[in-house]
Amino acid sequence: MSSDVRFTDFKSDKQPTWCPGCGDFGTMNGMMKALAETGNDPDNTFVVAGIGCSGKIGTYMHSYALHGVHGRALPVGTGVKMARPDIEVMVAGGDGDGYSIGAGHFVHAVRRNVDMTYCVMDNRIYGLTKGQASPTSRSDFETSTTPEGPKQPPVNPLALALASGASFIAQSFASDALRHQEIVQKAVEHDGFGFVNVFSPCVTFNDVDTYDYFRDNLVDLEDEGHDPTDYEAAKEVILDSDKEYQGIMYQDENSVPYHEQHGVTEDMSEIPDGAPDDAMDLVREFY
Repeated sequence: MSSDVRFTDFKSDKQPTWCPGCGDFGTMNGMMKALAETGNDPDNTFVVAGIGCSGKIGTYMHSYALHGVHGRALPVGTGVKMARPDIEVMVAGGDGDGYSIGAGHFVHAVRRNVDMTYCVMDNRIYGLTKGQASPTSRSDFETSTTPEGPKQPPVNPLALALASGASFIAQSFASDALRHQEIVQKAVEHDGFGFVNVFSPCVTFNDVDTYDYFRDNLVDLEDEGHDPTDYEAAKEVILDSDKEYQGIMYQDENSVPYHEQHGVTEDMSEIPDGAPDDAMDLVREFY
């Protein structure tokens, strides 16, 4: 780790192709600043992304990166952290990628408490496939495929994380640059699975959950005097569907990450030459 790293060191030479005004720009900038502020550098950082607009982020950030399969970014991140517990792992995804096809992996990554950061760019719509309702879309949100709305309640990812035993749950707004960076930075510093749901407005396909909507309705928990170490207070905030909150909802200060629980401290990425003893005998037994 280095104290001389600037967030611009995490910028690649590839120009983003996101729509002008996309919230993902602000989300990515905050992620890069958080990494730099915590003393990480591109050589000790691994970014994993899934499918969707958010999936491009590994191309736009200068670090080790893998653009994975839809909904499978977290298993890849888990594998990276188990193989190399010494490096910083940051996983990026969207609400469709993380809370639909990837929901099962989300639950298990949370409960294992793998020491990595998961930033979900929640724009409450499928953007890359041109505007279908996502798991976090409102029940009356009209799209080309749901002209009368999905007619089902949106997924509450914060509640899903809490029910799965999360040790760090937070929410931020891509346009509130400083606050977003602070929240992601806290997630990076957390010993365990740092989950941040980021309100990242889609300016092309979602004209309801806009920048103005969040600016007018966001309630910052820091201003409310919320204690993130109070589980019952966190539960009350997370289950409050009448307000849009920003801040750290819950943090377990006694969290022990998965690799420490299981004694995974060495570099496991080096595989010795040749198959393990008796491996071929085992293969022949079944084949």
